[in-house]
Amino acid sequence: MHGKSNSSGRATQILIVDDHPIIREGMTLLLNLQEDLHVCGAAGSAEEALVAMERHPDMAIVDISLQSDSGLELVRTLRHRYPDLAILVLSMHDESLFAERALRSGANGYLMKLEATEHVLSAIREILAGNIYLSATMHEKLARALLTVPRKKPEGRIAGLSEREFEVLHLIGLGFSTREIAEKLNRSVKTIEAHQANIKEKLNIRSGKELMRFAIQWMESQ
Repeated sequence: MHGKSNSSGRATQILIVDDHPIIREGMTLLLNLQEDLHVCGAAGSAEEALVAMERHPDMAIVDISLQSDSGLELVRTLRHRYPDLAILVLSMHDESLFAERALRSGANGYLMKLEATEHVLSAIREILAGNIYLSATMHEKLARALLTVPRKKPEGRIAGLSEREFEVLHLIGLGFSTREIAEKLNRSVKTIEAHQANIKEKLNIRSGKELMRFAIQWMESQ
């Protein structure tokens, strides 16, 4: 679907949503230098962003603060209307305060604007590869939170999951990749992939992307 990995070979189409023209222009210049990326539109407000979605971008890069609009509310709207859209939140706000909120709103990653340009490109490509992007510091914070939050007994739809499957689902909801989950649980990547396959079968989930969305929404409900 994204970048040159798709069957048509076209560049990944990206929409930039930021109320600062200099940011929009700078991001456009940076991304258009990449052979596999192309900025198909730029917007300064939520309203403009929704109109620009008519260009069918593969990815949206959204700022949290959009003058009178809420970037997080826009993320929620985009996720609801366009379930397959890749979304990166790029913001000046401290990730320790807003990264988890962004993920719960439907973003696939969070990056602070003070990061170097190579981190921007890494975040974009990590998300286009189907993963969640957070800084190493934020990943560590979420891992510590996992260890300190009291464990709940699985209920409702997830009641049929094993203890290990429940743990894997929890980590997916916190934004960790398969390899990171394997490292944290001291298991092989193949073992974690097997757990994920079992979870999808038990929950009647068809794809890894759908599993990630379910895990994040489930975490939000806890």
